[in-house]
Amino acid sequence: MTRPLSPAALVLDIVGAFVLFAVVAPLSLVFYAPGSMSTIASESVSVAVVFIAGLLQCGAVAIGRLAPGLALATAWIGAVVQMAAGLAPLPINVAILAVLYATAAWGATRTFWAGLASVLVGGVIAGAYMVYVNGLLTGVSALSSAVNVVLFSIISILVLGAPWLGGFGWRMVLRWRASRAAQSIAELAAAEEQERVRIARDMHDVVAHSLAVIIAQSDGARYAAATAPDVAIETLGTVSQTARAALSDVRMLLTQLRHRQGDGPQPTIADLEQLFAHVRQAGLEPRVTVDPMPPGEPPAAVQLAVYRILQEALTNAIRHGAGDNVDVRMAWMADRVDLEVKNSVASTQTAATGGHGIVGMRERAQLIGGALTASRDGEEFVVRGTLPIGSTIGAGGQE
Repeated sequence: MTRPLSPAALVLDIVGAFVLFAVVAPLSLVFYAPGSMSTIASESVSVAVVFIAGLLQCGAVAIGRLAPGLALATAWIGAVVQMAAGLAPLPINVAILAVLYATAAWGATRTFWAGLASVLVGGVIAGAYMVYVNGLLTGVSALSSAVNVVLFSIISILVLGAPWLGGFGWRMVLRWRASRAAQSIAELAAAEEQERVRIARDMHDVVAHSLAVIIAQSDGARYAAATAPDVAIETLGTVSQTARAALSDVRMLLTQLRHRQGDGPQPTIADLEQLFAHVRQAGLEPRVTVDPMPPGEPPAAVQLAVYRILQEALTNAIRHGAGDNVDVRMAWMADRVDLEVKNSVASTQTAATGGHGIVGMRERAQLIGGALTASRDGEEFVVRGTLPIGSTIGAGGQE
């Protein structure tokens, strides 16, 4: 029966309805000379009916937004009271137009269609009422009267239908706003989910790489402890340094997860030397070939993808590789960068191809429109990727 409405809006509607009544009720008495207001009731009764009908119809305006269905019913009662006294159309009937607008704009489904039915039925009743009860165009034939009924019914339907159509238009505006708000919420939720996935992927890359280096260094320190204590101490220092760096990265990622003020600093291709240094400390020598060199400053998204893909590929080489070397090749073209990482694997070992790391590498390549494959090729495990650069290269990383 009622819909949510703020107290301020309700007070505004009530005050507006009171002002409307204060204006249209006296006008209804002024516009019609005594003796001509009603064809049925006496003059005193007609004056009383004007105020009663005006109160009902303007009162319906007061609750038009709060309870459109109840407002429509109240307006109908006021109209029936007015017609029962034989009163002609009066300025107080302007309130009916406001009620019809409210039914179309804010009414529930049943109220919405009841408002449209009221336009059609009320228009026909008003046309017949003005011709047969109020005696408009008297002295004409029955056929002419029927034609006049049709004419006045059409005019009444148009008059009553105009505010209903206006309310329907506002209803569409409200629905569009609600749809846009829901779409914005959905887009925000999707963006937040993508951000969580990105952070989870970064967390995996950081932790997996750091732990692989720490494990390799710890094994080396354990073996060197008996024969070369100095080397063991130096190795343990590297382990400590790697663990601290990983902890710092994890804290930064967790901060991003808690706060949405923006991303923290992300690695670029300038940080690849530090990555290769960590790999060397883990006992694996990366043989890096860059040909041709980047012709300009690649976009930040491409640099991050290159770094993370190489980080994961080298981590897999540390964990599953059999040799002491890993070949890294990068070819920076004007429109793309080609990556290739090869490392030897034991003939009896089956390289894992379905882990989260390889899935993450593929996702990183696909996110910027590239492609990546990772599979065993004879005695080697090969990661190949192509990442598009487009026309943004050389533009200072701007996209």
